[in-house]
Amino acid sequence: MSIYTELFLTFAKIGSFTFGGGYAMIQMMEKEVVDKKQWLSHEEFMDTMIVAQSTPGLFAIDMASHIGLKIKGVAGGVVGALAVAIPSIIAILLIAIFFQEFKDNIYVEKIFMGVRPCVVALILAPCFGMAKKAKFNKYNWWIPIVTAVLISAFDVSPIWCILVAGIGGYIYGRIKK
Repeated sequence: MSIYTELFLTFAKIGSFTFGGGYAMIQMMEKEVVDKKQWLSHEEFMDTMIVAQSTPGLFAIDMASHIGLKIKGVAGGVVGALAVAIPSIIAILLIAIFFQEFKDNIYVEKIFMGVRPCVVALILAPCFGMAKKAKFNKYNWWIPIVTAVLISAFDVSPIWCILVAGIGGYIYGRIKK
């Protein structure tokens, strides 16, 4: 099997079997890309997440394209992005076709009521995993707490938080040298 086929099948599977958007895909993506395929190390995966988060566009597509780019250049990036997006595109088309028929169905409504809490867990689970790998210490543990408060309570843009944290990390690194 060619690397392009393997990339496509891996990201199509991730795109097909995760619900809740890009953040819900993190855990499955890490298991496939780092643990199973060993295309990236844990540190490279974390760095890729940071870059994908900072890049305009959909997080899942950014992740897949950045990983594909690292593995097989621009063509790999295109394959990864398309593969993770195609299942969602198909699902959206099917929903659009059949939505009117099912929109008031009580069973569909109850299914969505059950799925919502699961999606929250799918988004939270990778956060705990990332926290374990983020090398928190007595100097930086407060950063994610302050960032979460700034974003949720004061509606500060995540972009500003990332920029300030990056500049702060750079300055800290220079001072520590």
